[in-house]
Amino acid sequence: MSSVLIGSSLSALSTGLGALIILFMHRSVTHRWRDSLLAFTAGIMMAASTMGLIPEALKIGGFPELAFGVFFGVLILTVMENNIPHIDLQHSNKQIQFDEKAMLIIAAITLHNIPEGLSVGVSYASTQGNETGNLIAFAIGLQNAPEGFLVALFLINQQINKFKAFIIATLTGVIEIITSLLGYFSTSYVKFLVPFGLSFAAGAMLFIIYKELIPESHGDGNERSSTYSFIVGLLFMILLIETF
Repeated sequence: MSSVLIGSSLSALSTGLGALIILFMHRSVTHRWRDSLLAFTAGIMMAASTMGLIPEALKIGGFPELAFGVFFGVLILTVMENNIPHIDLQHSNKQIQFDEKAMLIIAAITLHNIPEGLSVGVSYASTQGNETGNLIAFAIGLQNAPEGFLVALFLINQQINKFKAFIIATLTGVIEIITSLLGYFSTSYVKFLVPFGLSFAAGAMLFIIYKELIPESHGDGNERSSTYSFIVGLLFMILLIETF
């Protein structure tokens, strides 16, 4: 219980760590830098899902459970995408007044963190326990940091002061603590759900990688540098998996 709480909290608060950079910025960030950062986190999440979540799901259950869970994760993310407002934080120059519409966008960003929190909680409930849980929490935390930075950057572009932007961006990650505990308790007490939960998390992460992170990292003609960053992120996470 303490492990999942600590792991999920550190993972969620990484959003605020990324947003913290915004307080010390005095110049704009280039698209190349942002695209490379997105691609790097995509590589990290790819390694975490394919070398952490999927092998563990196959070990506990089997291919039918894996296939069902992955497709269910993709389905849920598809439904969320079709029903929750989305804004391209990296490439949109559109100014949105900070009113009900902006609050709706912040709510959308928060809701998009739900599958990530579930991934962490379910991982701690697996047979490998802390090992898999810490791995996924670390991977999600690395992904949350640039996400928090980009959310804060978006808010500043909407004429929100830096400190308020930092606070709001940090709060968008708090939902992950709640959903990770939900994922942990639901799969801990209903053991047959564990392989489904791990597979669901893998499917959700793969959807985010291919549908969101990779396309957004290729949006400004930085395909080559983003590809290199993706590979570096993938190898970096594999090194961590093999070392620890």
